[in-house]
Amino acid sequence: MHIPKYDIFIHPMDLKELKSDIWIDEPLPATFKSGKKRYEIDIAYRGSHIRKFKKKSYHVTFYKPKTFGNAHEIHLNAEYKDPSLIRNKISLDFFADIGTLSPASHHVQISINGKNEGVYLQLESVDENFLKKRNLPLGAIFYAVDDDANFSLMSPIDHETKKQLDSGYEQKIGSKDDPIHLVNFIFELNTTPRNEYEQVISKHLNIEKYLKWLAGVVCTQNYDGFVHNYALYRNGNTNLFEVIPWDYDATWGRDIHGDTMEYDYVRMEGFNTLTARLLDIPTYKKMYAEILASILENQFTIDYMAPKVEDLHNLLRPLVLQDPYIKNKIEKFDNEPELIFQFIKDRNQYLLEKLSSFI
Repeated sequence: MHIPKYDIFIHPMDLKELKSDIWIDEPLPATFKSGKKRYEIDIAYRGSHIRKFKKKSYHVTFYKPKTFGNAHEIHLNAEYKDPSLIRNKISLDFFADIGTLSPASHHVQISINGKNEGVYLQLESVDENFLKKRNLPLGAIFYAVDDDANFSLMSPIDHETKKQLDSGYEQKIGSKDDPIHLVNFIFELNTTPRNEYEQVISKHLNIEKYLKWLAGVVCTQNYDGFVHNYALYRNGNTNLFEVIPWDYDATWGRDIHGDTMEYDYVRMEGFNTLTARLLDIPTYKKMYAEILASILENQFTIDYMAPKVEDLHNLLRPLVLQDPYIKNKIEKFDNEPELIFQFIKDRNQYLLEKLSSFI
């Protein structure tokens, strides 16, 4: 497998401006070169706490020409706190394997003004091109941008009733009327009586897809995944919402700081208002149990995941030795596959035990 190399050129004055304040969101002009092709781009830092790291992550938008590999914009993640560099990718691939919409990703090499910046993970943007590549109907996409995207009437930030029910979301594509559907969804998922819930919620949400997503979050143990780290897509044909995962580097046994996370840290039921209400309905509880049982038997196993982990690890190792930010951490990098495998073994067993008494 070949790892592409991207050369980015930023005017020294613009680069100085970019480095002067890591919290500036205003993009700066630059040139992007892949092979023999050159592109005019806008570039900016991406993420929140990750901006503080030595190795930055970037959001790139193409404007001349307007697309690169059928994408108008891409995300270049440093994966700086993940010693393996692969947790995000294997997570997003895992979601796709279990039947959930999920962004494509692959590793690349980056240089900026001739300086090697090392290994990055290129992430597909969740936008209209994401839908076109999958032959999906156009529909609204909302990004969950903070913890207010918790499917609740209450804000976990100030513990008050939300002034706006679509608080915590940023609309990426869609019409000006689409937030109304999001607001109605959040209102009804919270206020509908239990005896009417199955009938009402099925008019807003693709239940099976949601429960597959839930199982994916639970298996990979993304602690932030239940109220953050996702996007909502409202299918233009079915008018049902689906959840798309995002930012899954703090998974498979490590947290957002890169520290070890115990395999039993996140409970099998997950946590957010929507999940709690769905699992209170016997039909949906049984559906979730069947979905999770199938995943634990087929995809969330060492046999299934080991070839994927080992292939990526072997592919990246020579580049890690050249990465100026992490080349002195090669021993830790080399130990990561075994840590991931141990997590899968322990987490699988833990979930199977919980599942046995779930129904």
